[in-house]
Amino acid sequence: MAFDSFNEFIAMGGHAPYVWAAWAATAALLVAIVLHARAERRQLLRQLRRRARREQRLGAEQGEAARVSHQSGGNRHDT
Repeated sequence: MAFDSFNEFIAMGGHAPYVWAAWAATAALLVAIVLHARAERRQLLRQLRRRARREQRLGAEQGEAARVSHQSGGNRHDT
């Protein structure tokens, strides 16, 4: 092992503030990336659900409009 004791490992030969700050920054960035990816995924899924509901609603409205048009006598250009 490169260090004789755990305290020497923590001290990192006098470079502890720089070493541990770098480790902390790296860990914080990795956590931030994971949280950001999860938030984007949730937002995307929410948008896709909204889009599916909107398309379903529009499809139902168009189907109903076609049914009403068909029941009312067919072609509107029969003048």
